[in-house]
Formats: sequence, C-alpha cells, structure tokens
Amino acid sequence: MDKSVSQQQHKTEGLEDTMGGGGFVARSVQRLVDGAEKLNLKHSAVGNPPVFPTDDFPWAREVEAEWRLIRAELDKVLVRKGELPAFHEISSEVRSISSDQNWKTFFLCGYGIKSQEAIRQCPETWRILQKIPGLKSAMFSIFEPGKHLPPHRGPYNGVLRFHLGLIVPDAPDKVGIRIDDQTRHWREGEALIFDDAYEHEAWNHSDQVRVVLFVDFEKPTRFPANLTNKAVLNMAVFTPFIREGHKAHKAWEKLFYGEGQKHR
Repeated sequence: MDKSVSQQQHKTEGLEDTMGGGGFVARSVQRLVDGAEKLNLKHSAVGNPPVFPTDDFPWAREVEAEWRLIRAELDKVLVRKGELPAFHEISSEVRSISSDQNWKTFFLCGYGIKSQEAIRQCPETWRILQKIPGLKSAMFSIFEPGKHLPPHRGPYNGVLRFHLGLIVPDAPDKVGIRIDDQTRHWREGEALIFDDAYEHEAWNHSDQVRVVLFVDFEKPTRFPANLTNKAVLNMAVFTPFIREGHKAHKAWEKLFYGEGQKHR
C-alpha cells in the first residue's frame, strides 16, 4: 500500500545534507534534490510502499538462487573481520546514527566508484550483482551482536534498498528491521526490498553476527522522473559525501591489502 508524500518528506537529522553541503551551490543542489523526490513519488513505476514484494523485481529471484556463492566469498572475507572498517569510518555522514565498531562494512561499489581489490576478492558476488538493473552501491553489511541502528531515513528517495540474508541468527525475536510500520526478519538466501526513504531501524540483539548483502539500486520511474532521477544519481559522485568516503576507503584498502597482507 502506498503512503502519502508527507511520510517521505522528513529527513533524519545529520543525514539531510548528504547530497550537498554549505553555500549557494549546495542549496541549489538541495532544491534540485527536493524537486526530484516529489517527481519520484508522483511518477514511480512500482508504487511507493515501504516494503516491496520480491516478485515485483524478477532479478531478485535470480540473485537468491546463487546466494551460496556469495556466502562462500563472504566467509573468506570474515576471516579478517576484525580488520574491516566500521561504516562511520568510511561514510562520515552516518555518525549521527552509528559511531561504534559494531556496524562493519566490506564495500564493493558506490555511485560510480568501484573497489577493484574487493571485486577481485569476490568475483562471483560481483558477477551476480550485475543482474541488478540500475545498481548504485553494494557492500556486505555486518551487525555485531548487540547492534541497534536507531530510526532514520535515507538521504534520497531515488533508490530502493535490497538486502540478501547471508548470515542470520535463528532468533527472529532478537534480529530484525522495521520499515515504517512493518517489522520484517531476514532469512538466509532470501531477499528483502524496501524504500529507505521511509523511517526505518534495524537491530541484532542476539549473541551472533548478522550479515546481509546491502544494495542500493535505481528506483524504476516514468518520464520525466526517470530523467531527473538519473541526473541526481549521476551527480552523487561529485558530492563531498562520496568524495570523502572514497578517500577514506582508499586509505583503508592500502592498509588491508598492503601492509595488512604482509602481516598474515
């Protein structure tokens, strides 16, 4: 069921400037983003529910069918889990909602930037990700035991979020995600597709690690939103958020794949 436009208008404090920053140019960009969000809602080709049926996106079943290949590559990554960066160490804008070491990431791509080292390490995962039309970002998202991500919303409604359960503790009363007024639980090998422009929160109150493949993909829209949305998404690579994140990730990669390898 679609929700009213007003339920997607309020952005999480601390995240709303992701697409810009200070100054006239940033304010102009923000006006463009705000206008694009209204068009994305009005001209969505898939409606605007908080959570989508998986079968609305046929490619999702193809990804599910090969989940064990992704899991096998994840298992190798997790051998060095202690060396993986916390999300806020790469993407500073999430510090308002997460500043501890309990949300770790392994980044493959994001808004025009690719980690060639990660792709070499996880070639099957990268191959499978190419099944997703409009792929914008992809990473392994790792919640350590006890992690609770507070209510927030994403910075822009021109993408949808895809989660694929890879390691999920068998404790649905302790592990889950709320999107708007819907509470869902991940399952290994199953997809969850939702609109992160709605308020959402996620938690792992179990005593085991939870890992999902975390993907943003372009929201299917009709004219003229399809044009404005592509323009905004293509602009993202030039924002301070993406530039600074890329710089931080390259510094981490140098340690992980350089000096880090020497000490193994």
